[in-house]
Amino acid sequence: MSLDPVVLFFLLGVFARLLRSDLRLPEAMYEGLSIYLLLAIGLKGGVELSKHPIGPLLPQVGGVLLLGLLLPLIAYPVLRGLGRLPKPDAASIAAHYGSVSMVTFAVATTFLVDRGVAHEEYMPLFVVLLEVPGIMVGILIAKLGAGGGIRWGALAHEVLLGRSIVLLTGGLAIGWISGPEALAPQSKLFFELFKAVLALFMLEMGLVAAGRIRELRRAGAFLLAFGTIAPCVFAVIGVLTGRVIGLSPGGAMLLGALAASASYIAAPAAMRIAVPEANPSLSLAAALGVTFPFNIVFGIPMYHRIAAAVVPPAL
Repeated sequence: MSLDPVVLFFLLGVFARLLRSDLRLPEAMYEGLSIYLLLAIGLKGGVELSKHPIGPLLPQVGGVLLLGLLLPLIAYPVLRGLGRLPKPDAASIAAHYGSVSMVTFAVATTFLVDRGVAHEEYMPLFVVLLEVPGIMVGILIAKLGAGGGIRWGALAHEVLLGRSIVLLTGGLAIGWISGPEALAPQSKLFFELFKAVLALFMLEMGLVAAGRIRELRRAGAFLLAFGTIAPCVFAVIGVLTGRVIGLSPGGAMLLGALAASASYIAAPAAMRIAVPEANPSLSLAAALGVTFPFNIVFGIPMYHRIAAAVVPPAL
């Protein structure tokens, strides 16, 4: 089976960095691509959300929030017990794995669309919901029993008004309020060009991920194992959660991919403020150097098979 072009763009970036090519995307272009992707995902989810009454979605919202609280509580004792990491580092990594990666979600969504697999189109709502709870749990774990206070105002501003949350929630709101007819003139830009823009962004992500390999060597074998095993375990939990809350196999697969992912945007910024004693290299090496490539190349097809096996098809 041939690899998706999006994955191949990512691998091109990885190999270019490993071979010490001078390939670089301009910083302004990287920023522009990330803004586009976040807005496009939010807009698409908002358009679909406008077609559904909110009331029936509330049980699913509750289940997704519980999932976001559970994942860091599972990760932390493993990182402390088996990894023997200091409390701040274990809590920080747990927060990263409790939060989510928007790019992993985008690639997983593209995977389903290319194969004609139906899924709930309002899934971007769950990306927003899963961004914050894991970070908050990680911070509380780190501060439990420790001296010093938390600058809650600065932390809330960093987490809730960070670029990813503002663009995702803003896109959701615009799509929800406008509806499909009002957004039709923008559909070619935000919807039809989505995969081409994602491919360019994945080229840059390959360059960035390969740049974390040196830090991973310093972190040791445990984080390499954790970064590949934890996503598989969390994906199963996410898929089973999707089944419990009534998602389709495609929706459950996307929830599994979100649970398997790790944040490398919102979580590092929040932990820098709340837990400055944690070593950010460990968290980013695991999240971006191991888990992100694993999910993009191997994990997403695996999570699709798991969801197809355990979630009954929608009637």
